[in-house]
Amino acid sequence: MPTDVIMPQMGESIFEGTITKWLKKTGDRIEKDEPLFEISTDKVDAEIPSPVAGVLAEIKTPEGATVEINTVVAVISNASVGGSSAPAVAKVAASAAVSVPAVSVPQARSAATAETAGLAAPPATGERQRSSPLVRRIAKENNLDLSQVSGSGAEGRITKEDVLRHVNGTPREARTPSTAPVPQQVVPLSKMRAIIAQRMVESKRISPHVHSVYKVDMTRIVRMREREKVRFERQHGVKLTYMPFIAAAAVQALTKFPVVNASLVDGSIHYHSNINLGIAVSLEWGLIVPVVKQAEERNFLGLARAIADLAARARAKKLLPDEASGSTFTLTNSGILGEEFGTPIINQPESAILAIGGLRKEPVVLTDAEGNDTIAIRSVQYFCLGFDHRTIDGADAGKFMSEFKRTLEGWDRQIG
Repeated sequence: MPTDVIMPQMGESIFEGTITKWLKKTGDRIEKDEPLFEISTDKVDAEIPSPVAGVLAEIKTPEGATVEINTVVAVISNASVGGSSAPAVAKVAASAAVSVPAVSVPQARSAATAETAGLAAPPATGERQRSSPLVRRIAKENNLDLSQVSGSGAEGRITKEDVLRHVNGTPREARTPSTAPVPQQVVPLSKMRAIIAQRMVESKRISPHVHSVYKVDMTRIVRMREREKVRFERQHGVKLTYMPFIAAAAVQALTKFPVVNASLVDGSIHYHSNINLGIAVSLEWGLIVPVVKQAEERNFLGLARAIADLAARARAKKLLPDEASGSTFTLTNSGILGEEFGTPIINQPESAILAIGGLRKEPVVLTDAEGNDTIAIRSVQYFCLGFDHRTIDGADAGKFMSEFKRTLEGWDRQIG
């Protein structure tokens, strides 16, 4: 007798979802809990595991199709010891990972996939080589044709090291001229990209955006990180990045100035009881904001672990719906590609968002206690606070940023 196997519902208000990729082909053997297909939503791109072990006998729903929950999308035959098989119908909630709006537009298969474990393999002939925005920017700046670069990453992905190695080892004359024609393409928006676009427009319409930029001397933080990063990773199993320093300083400032952590709802300012810190993560197929819940209750090590874990699982499509919603304040690293600072759009219904600029060395005038000026080389970083002027006055924003700046420049906390 066929057995209906239903994916457990992992979120509320779930109606439908889009299958973006089948990870197995008809006839493939699959183990229980092994990833079977991927879905794309406005919140997360998620891998859906197989509910049973067996052989993928039939795929009923193709890639790009949007289906309602509890729709039969595949049939898995369970082979018995005696050789007979009984089909187990994978009656899977394609959007069981996340709530999505009711949109039934076929979606083109994304060329970019999450990084997965395994040996690097070159892309098939005619397949677009996988690469990050940073890799593509480096290639563009050096007039380099990425099709000439061999990728060493997962599934043939071109890494930063691959493109830099090729740039440094290839004569400029051998590179593709900047005037080379680019084939015209028309690619439908993914569901995630479409929802991001919709929300960005809505946010600009709803909130009167104001931006305030502060330059922060990060020299103390840079020196501490350089001194402690090896010990920290060896002792705690997590890399010591700049993000937990920035997150801890933001939490400290939000604790002192809670209006920056508030939301304007139905004509009233709602002061949140917790600081749920959104950390924007750029993916090759979009942008996602995992959330560190109750960040005010975590010490430095707790923040570092939570940020690293959420970012890794976001890239591997392993986030749960609740881990990508409910933020009250967001950090976005706009300087990761080298820009000085960005002017971010507020993540509704929040009242503020902080953009992190690029870290660089600059000559800075320092004044000692006696009023004497000297010029020194310091590590500086620009931070831009975007805030909703309906809720937050310029004075409140200034107080928040001054506290944030003071915490980083005078860092005196234990990092674990």
